[in-house]
Amino acid sequence: MAGHSHWAGIKHKKGKADKQRSKIFSKLSKEITVAAKLGDKDPDMNARLRSAIQAARSANMPKENIKRAIDKSSINTGENFENMRYEGFGPEKIAVIVEALTDNKNRTASKIRTIFQKNGGNLGTLGSASHNFNQLGVIKIDKNEISEEKILELAIDCGADECMTQEDFYEIHCEKGEIYNVKKKLELKIKNFISTEIEWIPLNSVEISKNQIEITSEFLETLDNDEDVQNIYTNLKIRNN
Repeated sequence: MAGHSHWAGIKHKKGKADKQRSKIFSKLSKEITVAAKLGDKDPDMNARLRSAIQAARSANMPKENIKRAIDKSSINTGENFENMRYEGFGPEKIAVIVEALTDNKNRTASKIRTIFQKNGGNLGTLGSASHNFNQLGVIKIDKNEISEEKILELAIDCGADECMTQEDFYEIHCEKGEIYNVKKKLELKIKNFISTEIEWIPLNSVEISKNQIEITSEFLETLDNDEDVQNIYTNLKIRNN
């Protein structure tokens, strides 16, 4: 259920992404700044920065915001951000992986733990939930870029393991260590990408009914609203009935 593992994707389908525009821009800006600080400021020489800029463009972030985020990486603010991962189980026993970018590990861990506890969940140790997922390289391409027949053939030629057609985009999966090699080959034929990320894809799903979605959505929304949280993955699957 690749299209349903990333909470941002579910939110988008529910039409809630626009309401969170400023928060989305803030998180994207942080990722751009950190990527530029840790590597080359030229996106052609920095795969992480290139992917962050692509994500920002897909979210319609203005060019000046992107430039400002890159420029901020040259300013010595004393902030040292770290990538952190938290795992646990939320309402209805859904497995959850939270990826954060923080300058204060203790603050972030405390906030994440509180959100789990207040919503009937349980924050576990690393490995407690991730065994329910497979970490893969995920490349998303707008359907307007290429036909379905051509993208399937191209994905195979570029070394991808799988190519799926979603509602508005194509989703290509590959080994996480090969993501930028596959992307580089795809770039010979495709100019615009929606995103290039390493994601946690669930191996099994926990189905909940539409009647149960409210409390689960509230929990995931609260996590997503935290300024340190960058990505949320879950094995949640919503039943149609």
